[in-house]
Amino acid sequence: MSSVAGGQIAAEALAEKKVEYIFTLSGGHITPIYQYLEHSDITLYDTRHEQAAVFMAEAWGKMTRTPGVAMVTAGPGFTNALTAVASAFFSNTPLVVIAGCVGLDCKEKLDLQDMPQQAVISPMVKKAFVCQKPERIAEYVDMAFRTAASGRPGPVYLEFPVDVLNAQVDRDAVKLPSTSVLSRPSDVRGAEEMIEMIQQAEKPVVIAGSGVWQSGAEAELKDFIEQTGMPVFTSLTGRGTVADDHPLCFEGALAIRPGGAFAAYIETDLVILLGTRICLYYMFGDVFNPTAKIVQVDIKAEEIGRNRKVDLPVVSDAKAYLLSCCRIVTEKSLSDSLKNRFFPWIEKLRQAHKDGVSQAEKDWTSDNVPIHPLRLAREIDKFMNRPDDIVVADGGDTTTWMGMTRRINAPGRYLDYGIFGSLGVGLAYACAAKLRYPEQRVVLISGDGSIGFNFMEFENAIRKKLPVVVVISNDLGWGMIRHSQEIRIGHAIEAGTYIGRVNYHKMVEAIGGKGYLVESPAEIRPALEDAFASGKVCCINVMTDPTTVSPGSMALANVGAYKA
Repeated sequence: MSSVAGGQIAAEALAEKKVEYIFTLSGGHITPIYQYLEHSDITLYDTRHEQAAVFMAEAWGKMTRTPGVAMVTAGPGFTNALTAVASAFFSNTPLVVIAGCVGLDCKEKLDLQDMPQQAVISPMVKKAFVCQKPERIAEYVDMAFRTAASGRPGPVYLEFPVDVLNAQVDRDAVKLPSTSVLSRPSDVRGAEEMIEMIQQAEKPVVIAGSGVWQSGAEAELKDFIEQTGMPVFTSLTGRGTVADDHPLCFEGALAIRPGGAFAAYIETDLVILLGTRICLYYMFGDVFNPTAKIVQVDIKAEEIGRNRKVDLPVVSDAKAYLLSCCRIVTEKSLSDSLKNRFFPWIEKLRQAHKDGVSQAEKDWTSDNVPIHPLRLAREIDKFMNRPDDIVVADGGDTTTWMGMTRRINAPGRYLDYGIFGSLGVGLAYACAAKLRYPEQRVVLISGDGSIGFNFMEFENAIRKKLPVVVVISNDLGWGMIRHSQEIRIGHAIEAGTYIGRVNYHKMVEAIGGKGYLVESPAEIRPALEDAFASGKVCCINVMTDPTTVSPGSMALANVGAYKA
């Protein structure tokens, strides 16, 4: 009989799952796994902070639609990871977070870094597993991956006490299950009812969200809107599942985006929500015409009906459901009649889109100094004009400006923090994107506040030769909070909203990157061109107008905790 260590079982189980990268920061409680991964086919990608490690794993899960993997040590390593875990939970991203903890024999002895980790993290993951027997380690790894990827994807927590990882067991006693579940349930009756509702509608809209991307339903969504002639808006990681330049796609679903979304929502008589939630992005459902019928398609039944009465609830996988819908339209020969029916509505939305875009044009083309942040966003959008270019956005107002501007013609090529709104994702997301797509151009646009959260990932990118280009919209502080305070209480509270002028570009130069200071609009594109040509990690520090107020700032001043 041969014996095997628990740490080796864990490493072998992760290799069996074809894990490419584990994003991590080392620690004593996870060294027993490290030592067996050191010469394996799995790359340990070490970061400067556990939050960055889990954000990288989250970005990996978003891009690949398979579980990203992060590994952190006990206690403070674990707590440092929590913000990124919560972000993955809100974005429905497949993620496995592995943590070490004190040995079972040392619980409640005031051992180093001991804390009740499972109890803390359970509310923010799909499931929290703690393996207490070394012979079951592979079984727990299998359960964690299966849970993260099945149904609605999400983060899963997997904890190993260090003495379990160090224990030696008989290899013959080790369980080695490996199950992969691919389930695509479709509510065929729901599809039939929805097609009947579409036939009665005059002004329908389709909003495609993360569920479309996660189910791999890009082709089916495109076929569906082309068969029916209905307009589509895309949201969150659903952006790009139908290209923005498609004649039936009216770009992003946010009502604050210049275009036709708001006009569509206030007039629509049928809203079809495909894998997207009724959340703040839609004013909790209040942005839609109150008389409109609502169809909500979601893989998770409990989600349906949040904030707004849903006339047709459909529990389905988006891909399978769209296939059913397309089959019904074809079998009943409805395509021509539906396209003719909705043609006037499409023409009206095209005019509304044109009018909405024209209203923002003066800011997109502004020559003002300091630079209008929408001009900065437009310059990045115009420069990043290849279908496979990747744009990452981070920051409060900065993400709002970029979200109002970026046109996306391929899915999985735009990353931001989504509805959790966690600042600090930018450098981690950008590094993960460059790691995933080393031949593609990756740019991060970040606020000057948010860049500080994981600033040392600049050094990491330089050391690991990941030439990302980072553009900082430097408005001297926490712009979204500053402006929301001005709107809400009449003035900004300097403590907590003002940072001042910081030479971030020189800080990056000091650690081996390349820096640029940009103070006029005409300097933006040359800086981008030179940065990408350099092949280095670059920081373009752009001085933007601190007085511009984004729609996000206005919304923050009037909703949620700011309400009287």
